[in-house]
Order: sequence, then C-alpha cells, then structure tokens
Amino acid sequence: MAKATAKATFLIKSEPSVYSFDQLLADGSTTWDGVRNYEARNNLRAMKKGDTLLYYHSNEGKQIVGLARVARAAFQDPKTEDDWSAIEVTPLKKLKVPVTLAQAKAHPLLSKMALVKKSRISVVPVTDAELAAVLALAQTKL
Repeated sequence: MAKATAKATFLIKSEPSVYSFDQLLADGSTTWDGVRNYEARNNLRAMKKGDTLLYYHSNEGKQIVGLARVARAAFQDPKTEDDWSAIEVTPLKKLKVPVTLAQAKAHPLLSKMALVKKSRISVVPVTDAELAAVLALAQTKL
C-alpha cells in the first residue's frame, strides 16, 4: 500500500499593485513566474501539486491575505531560457482577517518564520505550526 505524502506549505509574495490576491480570485489560476532569486527558485522546485500557499501582499499592505494551492509543480519559467522555474497557482479563499507583518513579528511563533527572518525572499517554506498560527489569527479554516 502506497504511503500518502504529506502536503507542504509555502508563502508566496506579490505586490498587490502587480498581482493581487483579488486578481488571482478573478483569474482562477496563474503562472507564478519571474522569480530571480536562487533560494526562492529552489523553494518553488520543492513544491508539489496540492501544496498549500499563503499569499502575502508585500510593500503595500504587508499582510497575508489569502490561501492558494499549487496546481502544477515547478516547470521552466516561460519568460526566460535561463535556469529559472515557475509553478501554476489556484486560489482557495481569502482570509477572514488578514494577518499583518506587524502581527507576525509580535507573535512568539511567527516571529521566527521565514517571512520575518528572510524578508527579501519571495517564496519561503512555512511549518505546520506556523500555518496553524496564521489560520488562528486569520479566523479562517483551511
């Protein structure tokens, strides 16, 4: 009997003026491309279809606003011939209450998450405990 693989969670960042969570909801899916940082690229490559994504609005808002899902695992970024990857993303739902960066920094568990510690990286892993804390603050169920 095949063992079920555990789903992972990651956080992806976008400036709302570039591509907001509301735009993802309207579009129904998108290609997450344009990542040009090796650590973020490697995080994209670690994603599997079905993994959960926290959607963070960077620069403007600075808050986690939604939940999304990896619809297609990493493939060659169509915008370049170089060694960069992209994924397909579909929206799940908006958080009832957005979780701000200030809240994360003040939270005993979330203050240690990659969103805070590696703030320049646009794609970072999220632990199960961090996901649970975000969902509790957001008053949202997965």
